[in-house]
Amino acid sequence: MSGFLTTFFNVDVMVRYLPDILSGMVVAVLIGTAVVVAGVLTGLALACLRTYGLRFWNVLIICFADIFRALPPLVLILLLYFGLPGVGVQLSGPMVLFIVLSLTLAAFAEEIFWAGFLSVERGQWEAGISTGLGVNGTLLYVALPQAVRLAIPPLVNRVLAITKMTALGSVIGVSEILSQATTAQSFSGSATPLTLAAIAYLVLFMPLVLAARTFESRRDKSQGR
Repeated sequence: MSGFLTTFFNVDVMVRYLPDILSGMVVAVLIGTAVVVAGVLTGLALACLRTYGLRFWNVLIICFADIFRALPPLVLILLLYFGLPGVGVQLSGPMVLFIVLSLTLAAFAEEIFWAGFLSVERGQWEAGISTGLGVNGTLLYVALPQAVRLAIPPLVNRVLAITKMTALGSVIGVSEILSQATTAQSFSGSATPLTLAAIAYLVLFMPLVLAARTFESRRDKSQGR
């Protein structure tokens, strides 16, 4: 037991590298927040555009969603970070991570919101248009609130899954939690920094997981499940 504690919970190592882990948490929060805002809003905008039935744009949106849902984010991160300099485009590690995760989240969010739009009965669209709201007004005041409400539960789960992928930034030198922990582990020769990283991820994401569970429970109760 003493060997286990020394390896994974060395107090001296924890005290020495805690500031680095906290710094990584700040980076993870900043990038994660930016990814969520950009990804969700982009996905919502694409889903709204898709409701207009413009064939050319719909094909592009579908291709975008399918490609970014199929490709592993790590592959895209490595491709942009190491490939773009070959064509004269140099992006920083945090920027590459933000772009890839935002586009990945946007692809999933678009499909989630689109499923919400499809659940709105066609009669409601026709009623809104016939009462003078027009296509834009019906989309904004009738379909959008229903689609967003239906999309929230699966969207929350997807947001959690994507934001945890900020750890992928460690492969391109982004100073987030895992990167700081692995660097500290190599210098200290102890697994304690990795334990600190695990605790940091729990501190960041467990409240979100519990909030999502609470929301889903309340929704189920409101629907009589």
